[in-house]
This record gives sequence, C-alpha cells and structure tokens, in this order.
Amino acid sequence: MYAELSILELVLNASLVVQLVLLALVSASIISWTMIFDRSRVLKRARRAADHFEHRFWSGGDLGALYRDLGQNEKGLTGLSAIFRSGFKEYVRLRKGEGDDPMAIIQGVERSMRVALSREMDRLETHLPFLATVGSTSPYVGLFGTVWGIMHAFHALGNVKQATLALVAPGISEALVATAIGLFAAIPAVIAYNRYSHQVERLNNRYEEFMEEFSTLLQRQGRG
Repeated sequence: MYAELSILELVLNASLVVQLVLLALVSASIISWTMIFDRSRVLKRARRAADHFEHRFWSGGDLGALYRDLGQNEKGLTGLSAIFRSGFKEYVRLRKGEGDDPMAIIQGVERSMRVALSREMDRLETHLPFLATVGSTSPYVGLFGTVWGIMHAFHALGNVKQATLALVAPGISEALVATAIGLFAAIPAVIAYNRYSHQVERLNNRYEEFMEEFSTLLQRQGRG
C-alpha cells in the first residue's frame, strides 16, 4: 500500500511534461491490452472455424451443396469458408462462359481466392501494426519523460546554494517512473505482436495450402 501511494505521489509531483508522457503511455497501454484481448478472440475463432470447415470439406460431401449452404450467410463468411465460397463461385461462373478452357477457369478461380485471402489477412492483421508501434516506441517515449524530468530536477538545483542528493533524488525518482511505465506498455505489446504475427502466418500458410489443394481438386474434376 505504501509503494502504491509513493508512486502516486511521484506522478502527482512530476512536471507537466512528464505527466503528459505518463498519460500517453498509460493510454497506449490500455488500448494495447484491449487490442490484445480482441486479437486473441479473433484468432482463436479463426482456428476453430478452419478446423470445422476442413473437417466438413474433406468429409466427402458434395461441394455444390456446401457452396449453397455457405451462400445462406455469405456476408458473414470468413477464413476458409470465404475463400472456398469465392473460388467456387468463380468456378461456376467461368464454366458457363469458358467451359472449353480448363486452365483459364483454374487461373480465374485462383485469382478470386487470392483476393479473398488478401481480404482475410487484412482482417486478421488488424491492430497488429499498433501493437508493433507501441512496443517499439514506448521505451523511447518513457526515456524522453525521464530525461526531461532529470533536466527539470537539476535545473531546480540552480536556485539553491548547496546541492545535495536529498534535493535531487525526488525529481529523479519522478522521472524514472516514466521509463518504468514505458516498459510496462512496451513489453506486453511486443510479446503479443510476436505471438499473434506467428499465428497469423500459420493461418496464412494453412489457407494457401487449402487453395492449392482445392485448385488441384478442381483440375481433376475438369479432366473428368
């Protein structure tokens, strides 16, 4: 309890610039944690949806029936469902117009799936640039607050006849709080960014593998 009160007093007694730096860092930390929880939920849901769709896709059912079922909620589709829906829709359309050119059909399907994949990656990577920015800049912002606070503390010594450690220590302590808050904001953001970037990359590889397998399957059907 004493430590909490001491830190609060240090913040309240800090200079205006240091207080503004602390406010910015705390705000960035709160926003970062909000985004961290949001990305955790979104990526977990994406993995579960991919598992469910692949199980259904490779169960041996009719792809046309799967396509029609997904069409009932086309606007809400994400992940593999959206990629499949986009590719199969283009496949049906091109077969009517270019049924004698299988390669043109497959290339059109792959282009359509690539667009859907790019859209899905944009959705999954939302907020990651902000986490990267907070993780890389927060320590420097905190360091700026620390340097400013130390300068302010030493400048105050010019008004006294005898400089002692007791006079400068409170000002330095106030300034060092900015560095601590900067690290507090940066470390979770860096960990979350690295973790979620890896998960997004794995999902991207999974989506691309499905696209290749789906294209191969359509080629076999075209030959048949």
